[in-house]
Amino acid sequence: MTNIEKLVDIVKTLRSPNGCPWDIEQTHKSCKSGLIEESYEAAEAIDKNDFNLLKEELGDVLLQVVFHSQIAQENGEFNFDDVCMEIVTKLVVRHPHVFGNVRAENADDVLKNWDKNKKEKKSQTYTDTLKDVPISLPALMRAQKIGKRAANANLDFQVVDDTISALESEIIELKSAISDNSNIAEEIGDVLFSVVNIARHLKIDAEDALLTSTNKFIDRFEKVECAVKKDGFDLQNLSAVDLDTYWINAKAE
Repeated sequence: MTNIEKLVDIVKTLRSPNGCPWDIEQTHKSCKSGLIEESYEAAEAIDKNDFNLLKEELGDVLLQVVFHSQIAQENGEFNFDDVCMEIVTKLVVRHPHVFGNVRAENADDVLKNWDKNKKEKKSQTYTDTLKDVPISLPALMRAQKIGKRAANANLDFQVVDDTISALESEIIELKSAISDNSNIAEEIGDVLFSVVNIARHLKIDAEDALLTSTNKFIDRFEKVECAVKKDGFDLQNLSAVDLDTYWINAKAE
């Protein structure tokens, strides 16, 4: 018996009448958050470049796949083998440059072929492909993915300078909205979407970029707090000017 067969068998046992009471009670919906959390933990292991941790976290993700497949099998919907066959078929169909006679000179060509095959298979309009991006994705990730699909339909900025000009225009509109105290949230959203477009044109992952900057902020904040405490002060009792001085020093480090 292979390890994957052992895993499928263990999950089946856990879900059996004499199995684990907790596992027996679970449904697709109750396990949804677990699937999301395990995926994020695997992504974090990649960011940490910790391959032992990644091995563990990928196992947790695989468990989620097998668990959902077992629930589906019990409901007469599909089984784990069906899941494997689905992705095998999809990979072959969407890689005609490997398994067929279509040419792809670079990664961009591969992605364009992928989207084209997916669109044709599902008989989708270009708008359908945008709506097909899950709304449950993190907002920045979803915006970047939608921007890519719009670009594949030829609706995109020509050069990165155009994306920067669009951002500048959106900032002007945001300032106007703040002045009028109306549609502020909408204009902030437009600014964020414009920033994502800039990142996409520069081939930078917006989600990763914001994560890095957020972690950098936490690191600098910690340095400021430590410096303030070392000088015998309290953050909340310092003036904005004094705090700015501490912040500049933290950035310099």
